[in-house]
Amino acid sequence: MDNIYRYFLNVDVMRQSLPFVLNGLWVTIGIALLTIVIGLSLGLLLAVVRAFQIKVLNVFIVAFCDVFRAIPALVILMLVYFALPSVGISFSPFVSTLLTLSLVLGAFSLEIFWAGITAVNPGQWEAARSTGLSFAQTLRYVVLAQAVRMVIPPLTNRTIAITKYTAIASVVSVPEILNQASMQQAQLANPTPLTLAAILYVLMFLPMVIFSRYLERRHSKGR
Repeated sequence: MDNIYRYFLNVDVMRQSLPFVLNGLWVTIGIALLTIVIGLSLGLLLAVVRAFQIKVLNVFIVAFCDVFRAIPALVILMLVYFALPSVGISFSPFVSTLLTLSLVLGAFSLEIFWAGITAVNPGQWEAARSTGLSFAQTLRYVVLAQAVRMVIPPLTNRTIAITKYTAIASVVSVPEILNQASMQQAQLANPTPLTLAAILYVLMFLPMVIFSRYLERRHSKGR
């Protein structure tokens, strides 16, 4: 037990590394929030475009969805940060991470939004069109209003899963939580900063997990 406290729960080491790991926390929160906004917006936009059933566009949308759901986020990050510069396209480590996670979340949220749209009863489309609404108006005011409500629980779960991948930013030296904790571990020759990082991850993502369960219970009661 003494070794556990000394190497993983060392209060003095925590005190020394806390300012650095907290700086990483703000970077992690920034990446997570921007990923949620950009990824969900991209997924919803592509799902709406897909609903118009334009064959050429749908081929590219489906291909985008399948590719970015199949390839691990870390591999995509390596390609964005290390491979694209060879063709003259360069991004900073922060932007590379944000772009990677946004594309992955966009692909998964696209499929979730699309499942919600197709789950709406076809009679809702017909009833709305019979009142004189255009296809776009029906999609916006009738179908999406129901689809978004249905997909909130799975969308929340997927969003949490993707945003936890912010840790991959440490691979390209973004000063987020894991990167800062690893640096402090090396400097202080003690793995306690990693324990501190784990605690901060729990404090950051646990409220999201609890909120997700609340949405699932609420959704199941309303069905």
